[in-house]
Amino acid sequence: MRAETRATFLRQGGRVALRRVAASDQEEFVGLVEASRALHRPWIVVPRTPEEFRTYLSRFDQTLAEGFVICLPRSGAIVGFVNVNEIVRHPYQRGIIGYGAFASTVGLGYMTEGVSLLLDYGFKNLGLHRIEADIQPGNTASLNLVRRLKFHREGFSRGFICIDGKWMDHERWAITSDILAAQPPRSCSSSE
Repeated sequence: MRAETRATFLRQGGRVALRRVAASDQEEFVGLVEASRALHRPWIVVPRTPEEFRTYLSRFDQTLAEGFVICLPRSGAIVGFVNVNEIVRHPYQRGIIGYGAFASTVGLGYMTEGVSLLLDYGFKNLGLHRIEADIQPGNTASLNLVRRLKFHREGFSRGFICIDGKWMDHERWAITSDILAAQPPRSCSSSE
């Protein structure tokens, strides 16, 4: 078992757990990225070297961005990752997620459960009201994931995000805390 224990998990579901990405994940993460190159291209660019991983990790200041890995609870093995980027506080209380599976466990439903755990954590612990996802139109697996999690398509943006040196079109999807919880929206007063 890895050095991390269940106590380090922020959320645990039936098959996967969510925890913050750490410097100690470098070797495993970079190895998984290398084995998943065909899966990730052309959709996302993920750190492939130790230097790129350290730069990636430095983005997560727990104010504007947070990074997480999705793990198997017993072994601690990483099966995917999810980040909350561009966190904006009041009056928005929103963040944009980016996520990816790894080839060794793709298609097993781990990402759906892991991103669901992140939504729960994002709404309850990070205090977000809205979580967005920007997805390339041809990325069927990612589009199916957000549909399963009750995100709503809000629009289409041409040349929206530069990926690997090319401006790519993206669909914009979002979910709010009240949709996920199926309860009335929270007040947005400044006292919260």
